[in-house]
Amino acid sequence: QVQLVESGGGLVQTGGSLRLSCAASGYIASINAMGWYRQAPGKQRELVATISSGGSTNYVDSVKGRFTISRDNAKNTLYMQMNSLKPEDTAVYYCNAEVKSIVTRRFDTYWGQGTQVTVSS
Repeated sequence: QVQLVESGGGLVQTGGSLRLSCAASGYIASINAMGWYRQAPGKQRELVATISSGGSTNYVDSVKGRFTISRDNAKNTLYMQMNSLKPEDTAVYYCNAEVKSIVTRRFDTYWGQGTQVTVSS
């Protein structure tokens, strides 16, 4: 019904940058909030950043000033620019979106498949 496809992960050195993208497709009526989560080995998944349909953003303290979340509503696409990357940013990053399906006519939470971000020291 709805699919989130992520791209942009990879291996970078400390201080490097990556730009993650998440494209939503399928039976979409509308998309409300979107966000990025990450999960490091042995740890719980944590919320990294969110963005409302109107563009209001929130970030976990550890990435403030380094990461920027954005969206292109016309393209149903979510982005996150990650600068000054640190080894502790290493994790699988997941796209999340509250999507109103034209099938269910309700907002449900959808997840991307996850993309690996590895920051070497």
